[in-house]
Amino acid sequence: MNTTDRPLPPSTGLDKTNPGKNERVLSIDALRGFDMFWIIGGSSVASAILPQDDPESWTAQVAQQFEHVAWEGFRFYDLIFPLFIFLVGCVLPYSLRKYTASPKLVYGRIVRRGALLILLGFIVNGALQFDFANMRYAHVLQRIGIAYVFAAILYLHSSWRGQVAAAAAILLGYWALLAWVPAPGGVAGDYSMQGNLAGYLDRTYMPGIILEKYYGFGDNEGFLSTIPAIATALLGLLAGTWLQSAARPWHKVVGLAVAGAISLLVGHTWGLSFPVIKNLWSSSFVLVAGGWSLLLLSLFYAVVDVLAFHRLAFFWVVIGMNAITIYVGQRIVNFHDIAQFFFGGLANLAGESSGLVLLIGILAIKWLLLFFMYRHRIFLRV
Repeated sequence: MNTTDRPLPPSTGLDKTNPGKNERVLSIDALRGFDMFWIIGGSSVASAILPQDDPESWTAQVAQQFEHVAWEGFRFYDLIFPLFIFLVGCVLPYSLRKYTASPKLVYGRIVRRGALLILLGFIVNGALQFDFANMRYAHVLQRIGIAYVFAAILYLHSSWRGQVAAAAAILLGYWALLAWVPAPGGVAGDYSMQGNLAGYLDRTYMPGIILEKYYGFGDNEGFLSTIPAIATALLGLLAGTWLQSAARPWHKVVGLAVAGAISLLVGHTWGLSFPVIKNLWSSSFVLVAGGWSLLLLSLFYAVVDVLAFHRLAFFWVVIGMNAITIYVGQRIVNFHDIAQFFFGGLANLAGESSGLVLLIGILAIKWLLLFFMYRHRIFLRV
């Protein structure tokens, strides 16, 4: 199968002299696909390949990067969700630029998209079973929808300076709230699982159930921790605005890299007093995740759009063009049974590696489905 010669999606039309002016920046689609790859099975395959018999070995240490930190700290897998929200912000200057002169024309579209994402989150959580008392109400899609709506409105009504000020206000305000306002019966500045203010609000006011795997004392996509996620989208919005500017392509690459390094430095420094905690989406976590997101975008933009290595990006673009589709679809379609049907015999022959064969088979079937949609120009949008 020669996939490298397939045409790019409609409206890609890259201008090599200034990729930022294109209607679609291919590196954003590729990075989104890279991000989603780990969610749809890439992390499971990587963990299965890496030997973990010796916890001190480098392979075991690398394998740990495909698991979330239990509470405080940062690993590669902790980047996956904030990177996706960051990329949601990145595309806003491209999708909404034509509405800046008359923003009222697009309000309905923004609100409708945010509402559909929230609705999809409820459906994925089991709303169609009508067992609302035992349903989890928070979800990643709700957080994406909320962050998208606020970032889109800010883009339409503020300059980049206003967006910087809004992001700073959100991060400082969230820090002040958790640092100075104690949960009832607790103490201010308690960032522990049991004592943090965000967890208390989730336990007290969120309907349905709070699952133990999402740290148990609150929801990792809960009420209060969704607020700083808006700042994550704003960081992406600022990056997208920079990519769309008239700066030279390599200046854009360097600008993104420098911004990423500064964000990492500030985030880790702030983390000394306000710990880097994904479950709380702490302000320091926003900056650390944002720093890595900026560095990855700088790398992908340089390779895919500036150096124009489009063939290297093709595998990721196929996933990135239908990222939400495969994220929701894998909850509906039993890819495991499909892989068992096609690869079960091969897995049996593989002996101790049978599990790995099936994991690769599942991932391959998902990608081939996305490739079929890509080839037939089926791009599902919320």
